[in-house]
Amino acid sequence: MKISVNTEIALTYLSARKKQTIIAAMGVMFGISMFIFMQSLMKGTNDYFEKQSFNTTPHIRLYSENKVADNHIMVTFLKDPSYKLLTNPKQLIQTQGIINPYGVIHEIVKNPQVYAVTPQVTANVIYTSGSVQLTGNIAGVSIIEEDRMFDMQSNMLNGDFHDLDRVNNGILIGKGIADKLSLHTGDNITVTSGTGSPTIMKVIGIYATTVKQIDETKSYANIIQVQNLLGKDRSYVTDIKINLRDYNNAPQVAREIETLTGYKAEDWVQANEQLKAAFKIRAVILNSVIGVILLVAGFGIYNILNMTIYEKIKEIAILKAIGFSGRSVISIFLQQAVYIGLMGGFVGIVIGFSITYMVSRIYIGAGTLKYLPMSFYVPHYIEAVCFGVLTTLAAGYFPAKKASRVDPVKIIRG
Repeated sequence: MKISVNTEIALTYLSARKKQTIIAAMGVMFGISMFIFMQSLMKGTNDYFEKQSFNTTPHIRLYSENKVADNHIMVTFLKDPSYKLLTNPKQLIQTQGIINPYGVIHEIVKNPQVYAVTPQVTANVIYTSGSVQLTGNIAGVSIIEEDRMFDMQSNMLNGDFHDLDRVNNGILIGKGIADKLSLHTGDNITVTSGTGSPTIMKVIGIYATTVKQIDETKSYANIIQVQNLLGKDRSYVTDIKINLRDYNNAPQVAREIETLTGYKAEDWVQANEQLKAAFKIRAVILNSVIGVILLVAGFGIYNILNMTIYEKIKEIAILKAIGFSGRSVISIFLQQAVYIGLMGGFVGIVIGFSITYMVSRIYIGAGTLKYLPMSFYVPHYIEAVCFGVLTTLAAGYFPAKKASRVDPVKIIRG
């Protein structure tokens, strides 16, 4: 394949300064490999912690929010602002739970973005085993839907969670509860709610999410049993949990469901604001480090091309004297920068992938985390090469522009 004269000259300059070319390419290679590694680490850990948060948290939680009295009625009927006063507002007396919950669920499942919906009854309870008592909360659920939404099977330590639907007054408890009350599968535990009488329940299994607060307080039972525990009828539901096909759409879908139902729809972003803030801070830190690495690599390329111009100043003058335009000279030096970027980029991809793979095999063994979570996300590799080439182009443009302004008459005259 025939190449242009500009390309041939650019390749000749690069091959004539092999050591400097290799050093410049190594700078780009290091920057790109670190870009891939850090982005893989950041996305891998973010995905892991998001997945962990979804072990017990739905994408959207619908519930009846406690409301405080306000003055919107007075604002409607009284025009004089002196009357629009409300002293020491109190919470309004309202029905607990969601009215017609299964009708609400029927409307929610019509949304094509919704993947799974399940009702839940929650209650604060006291667990008693012998003389030891422990406060916590119990969730009445449809365990099949719960497993579909949160993969309950992966958290099970002992027992079979399906027994919640088979064993009368069965209860699934967290590892923390089991440890504090010295309970094992098959033992009995007394559960007392604030509105009902003590109920003896049988431990059908023990689970562990590795979230201490959940494992030490939360238990699961069949939704009907919790309704009986509270003395409520079958229509009593406190929460509706919703999972979407794409959890990133949760904030938007939550607002739509709020408008549709009139109940509070809390999306997972609102429920995990501190986690999202930590993700953003970490992203800023890592991207700043990556930016500095690529900037240093860019300065290396700038210096090498600058030195090339000084060393080849007479040759550049001759090129311009025999008819090469300033644009052709810019093309020659920009091509050198691009080739350095591509060489460093492709080697950087291989090294970045290798480092990521080796780090992903580091054993952690903490809770459910076996190995360090790393992501092999293809767009990161494409972004890395693009950033590397753009950095080298920016670094090569200014020396190229300088070379294009060489006056051949002054240089040849000396």
